[in-house]
Parts: sequence; C-alpha cells; structure tokens
Amino acid sequence: MRFAVGALARGGAFVALVACPILIHVALSTTTRTGAASAMRIAGPVSFSLVAASAALHASIYVPLLVSFGVTLLPGRTPLITALARKMYGDIPAEMVTYTRSVTWAWCCFFAAQLAMSLTLFLWAPIVAWSLFVNVLDLPLVALMFAAEQIFRKVRLRNPPRHTVSDVLRMIGCIKDSLSKQASSS
Repeated sequence: MRFAVGALARGGAFVALVACPILIHVALSTTTRTGAASAMRIAGPVSFSLVAASAALHASIYVPLLVSFGVTLLPGRTPLITALARKMYGDIPAEMVTYTRSVTWAWCCFFAAQLAMSLTLFLWAPIVAWSLFVNVLDLPLVALMFAAEQIFRKVRLRNPPRHTVSDVLRMIGCIKDSLSKQASSS
C-alpha cells in the first residue's frame, strides 16, 4: 500500500512538473494581447503573475546552479562533476579528471546560456516566445544536454562508465548534497 501511494505521489509530481509549465505557457499565449499591452509586455494582472512566477522559477534554478558549479572551477577547487565521479567510483584516472572538469564547464555554459537566452527573449521577443523557452523547452533542453554529454562521453573516453537509472538518481542526490554543503559553508 505504501509503495502504491509513493508511486502515485511520484507520478503526480512528474505530471505536475511537466504539465504546469505547459499550462502556464498556454495561459500566457491566450491572454497576451498586441498593441499597447504588448508594449507593456503583459496584458494584465494574471499575465503579470504568470510571467513573474515563470521568470522567478527559471532564475532561481539556473543562477544557483551556475554559481554552484562555477565556484568549483576556481583554482584550488575540485570541479563538481569530478567530485561526484570520485564519490561514485573512488579513484579515477587522469583522463576522467580532465573529462569531468570539461563536463563541469559544459554545464556552466549551459546554465549561463539558459539565463542569457531567457533575458534576451524577455527583453526583445514577444512574451509568448519567451514563455515557450522558459516554460515548454526548459526540460527538453536539459534532457538534450544530458544526451549530448552521454554521446560526448562515449566519443571522448576510451572506457566510459555506464550508468543505470538508479546510478543517475544517486548522482542527482549527490549533487543535491554537494550543493547543500556548499550553501551551508558559505
């Protein structure tokens, strides 16, 4: 029974994670007007609230990730992905250290690109285009980044590690732990 409730809760959370941003985008797409309201960037209080919530959520995810990954690239620090690889595999070869440092850089570039594109679209594109980017394309772009990293890993490393879904979930848990430790030590 407890397993069924937990599975239902996880399923509901997944649906909410995917459905809510799409519903917000649909609401913004149908309430945004042209003309004078477009010059103001929003059509009314509901649109303003949806825009503000979307912008705050997007920034509150990517700014801390960029900072957390980025500070680990400073001199004398261990890149975050390198630390995670060592946590999962113990001692790792030099080739893997170089690779994981590159992947940490790649994720920093991804986070910065997300923020820059969001700001660019917000300032110069129709609000519907910005909403499509932050609400609808966000998770697919993250998935695409993970897939690109997997392909790059197979090309770059002679004997790349293979991960199961449980390994990936454990890694995400490690990232959350690392970010929490960084936040508490700051």
